[in-house]
Amino acid sequence: MTAPPYPLLLKQLWHTPLAQAPDQEIVYRDVKRLTFRELRERVGRLASGLADLGIGVGDVVGVLDWDSHRFLEAYFAVPMMGAILHTVNVRLTPEQIAYTIDQGGASVLLVNDDFVPMLEQIRDRLPKVTRLVLMSDREPPRPGWLAFAGEYESLLLGAAPDYRFADLDENAPATLFFTTGTTGPPKGVSFSHRQLVLHSLAELAFFGMAARQGRFSRDDVYMPLTPMFHAHAWGMPWTATLAGAKQVYPGRYDPAFILKLIKTEGVTFTHGVPTLLQMLVDAAIAAKVDLAGLKMVVGGSELPHALVRRALALGADVFSGYGMSESAPMLTLAQVKSADLDGDPEFQADVRTRAGLAAPLVDIRVVDRDLTRCLLTGRRAGRSSRGRRG
Repeated sequence: MTAPPYPLLLKQLWHTPLAQAPDQEIVYRDVKRLTFRELRERVGRLASGLADLGIGVGDVVGVLDWDSHRFLEAYFAVPMMGAILHTVNVRLTPEQIAYTIDQGGASVLLVNDDFVPMLEQIRDRLPKVTRLVLMSDREPPRPGWLAFAGEYESLLLGAAPDYRFADLDENAPATLFFTTGTTGPPKGVSFSHRQLVLHSLAELAFFGMAARQGRFSRDDVYMPLTPMFHAHAWGMPWTATLAGAKQVYPGRYDPAFILKLIKTEGVTFTHGVPTLLQMLVDAAIAAKVDLAGLKMVVGGSELPHALVRRALALGADVFSGYGMSESAPMLTLAQVKSADLDGDPEFQADVRTRAGLAAPLVDIRVVDRDLTRCLLTGRRAGRSSRGRRG
């Protein structure tokens, strides 16, 4: 007898947390608290509301928001209903944002009212966008002169929670975002359900394989400090949901407020660029507090040794991660092996700034400047040529 096929769909990530941690918390700033059960209900309501706006299989929904519970709801609802989630990079110029939205083909945009002034500038360059939904933490919201089909919370309140998410082709597109890491206009990259589920499983395995340093588990408290509009926040919102871990979403990044959330909510795991780690270290020193218990994967650019030493002195567990937009993005982590944790601190700092070990399911070839394959000694400069998860 052959086992029946099991499609790798984002909706499958909900089975474990709803069974094992339905009352676990998801926190948005100091504004809102939801349980996993409540958030999953809101995912259903969002899908129903989008369907009422005419969204169906293959349609594109764009989101312009800071890191929030709303963004997490869209991470699931949009692809689970067979539509494609475009996480719009709001840090681009207005011209680039207009270009990416038009190229992505979104017909509906969910818009935080912080971005209404910018959207007013480019609305006439978005002919494919037929509906706007307003999101806000203000009372009343600020729609400007734009015509909105409704307000986000009202849309959810009036929609049914029991949307039936069909079994899709696991290779169907789920997400879309644009990267500016190359010359010319922003380049779009799309991911399937299968690729994103495999990425989540690989992250859980990779972080779980660490014995003492750089671990992530269901007991951690997760907060993204890589924007959810960029490279899926390294895929960690899906991974943390699958793990049933408490999640904290900080909204617009402010170092002092982030530090407050870390302390009040007990955040233990995050990720971001070196500049953000620098801001966090400076904020902790200014507030005369430590960062004990906080693990942070740092990527996007080279992690300086001096910054590692400052963070370690405050009690943080920091280490490099490497990836690319096209790889969903995680490829390697610079985790310190247990045998080296009690050794020379300078050697530890050096290990934490390297490219590190390849993630499960990742096949990496390291070559030098002449594209000659390098022996993986950890001493020779090179660049990677990587394969993707299927």
